[in-house]
Amino acid sequence: MMSTLQNIFAIPELRRRIMFTLGMLAVYRVGCHIPTPGVDAHVLAKFFEGTEGTLLGLVSAFTGGALKQMAVFALGIMPYISSSIIFQLLTVVFEPIEKLSKEGEQGRKKITQYTRYGTIALAIIQGTGIATGLQGMVGPAGEPVVPNPGIGFILMTVITLTAGTAFIMWLGEQITERGIGNGISLIIFAGIVAGTPSAIVNSMRLVETGAMTVTTVVFILALMLIVVAAIVYMESARRRVPIHYAKRVVGMRNMGGQASHLPLKINMSGVIPPIFASSIMMFPATIANFIDAPWVKSVSAVLAPSHWVYNVFYVAFIVFFCYFYTAITFNPVNVAENVKNQGGFVPGIRPGKETADYLDTVLGRLTFAGAIYISLVCVLPTLLINQLNVPFFFGGTSLLIVVGVGMDTASQIEAHLISRSYEGFMKGVSLKGRQG
Repeated sequence: MMSTLQNIFAIPELRRRIMFTLGMLAVYRVGCHIPTPGVDAHVLAKFFEGTEGTLLGLVSAFTGGALKQMAVFALGIMPYISSSIIFQLLTVVFEPIEKLSKEGEQGRKKITQYTRYGTIALAIIQGTGIATGLQGMVGPAGEPVVPNPGIGFILMTVITLTAGTAFIMWLGEQITERGIGNGISLIIFAGIVAGTPSAIVNSMRLVETGAMTVTTVVFILALMLIVVAAIVYMESARRRVPIHYAKRVVGMRNMGGQASHLPLKINMSGVIPPIFASSIMMFPATIANFIDAPWVKSVSAVLAPSHWVYNVFYVAFIVFFCYFYTAITFNPVNVAENVKNQGGFVPGIRPGKETADYLDTVLGRLTFAGAIYISLVCVLPTLLINQLNVPFFFGGTSLLIVVGVGMDTASQIEAHLISRSYEGFMKGVSLKGRQG
């Protein structure tokens, strides 16, 4: 481990990228503690104490607690994620965007530009909704969250939150370009990991008071290691579909005659299904915070994360969105056609429609296995909290994001190290022709 760290910081470019990334993440964390003008933070904190297990609690976890404090980064990077998902879906169902996606680098730049515009528009809409909602919120004792409501407060809040989201988006792009790893993913990673110290402190207090035994703590730590190892294994797993290319004569050269494979991930949809499923399932509990009606409270109680009805519907939505998102992002017909045009074929399968049907069957089985895997990880926090009284959430969407971002960042660091090794092999070697 120490030798690896020495190798990382021995490379000036890699060291500079890592320090730049850490510096940008530090700026992000500072912004999560700068309050929005006109909001009573103490009253708002009391209001958020009852939002665990609601959509507000989920969004607050992704923003690193900035939403609970109504900081300038309260919206976090969620508007950008929503805009990215919208344009990714439009790439499949809207022909002009689909044409742009096939125009190479220029088309991708245009879609990125549209995604930024969509982020600002969503931030304005969400900021307006939050500002309007804040004016009607009161604390447990009836004290208002906004002492001086009005159009001035709404405008100031919308401008502040939208500017905060735009700045976070810029931070993410800077990290991607000049740092290491995917900037947007690392910002979400930082927001989730920010709650780790408080979780450790709460666990230590429970052990000191006797509410949690040392044996339970050891068991939880062992379970954490097993779950993380299982996620790393599943996220790295690939189903390799063999592809053979027939020999072709192009001009005076023989082309093809080689074997390759088509790697298919078990989890093709990533963390999108649990995010969508969580948003849908937590919507009733979120509405219950603003509507004082008995039937709304009853529905909210049944759909609480600790209730079995919630978990059944939660798993069903995860499975549905796994199949739905995979069907949108991966088209077996197009893949089979591309393989056929390149002179390739799957051994034992006829090119064209039969290859597409074969890929669709394989993908369906992989998606089912991936949906079960994601469901188990997402239901894990409920089991730990209900059965072992764990004082923090371990598992779910947050854990999938943290492990996935960690693996991606580690692979990029490894790529830099390997590239540096190849440069070392070529040091002092001239590739120019000798002069006679």
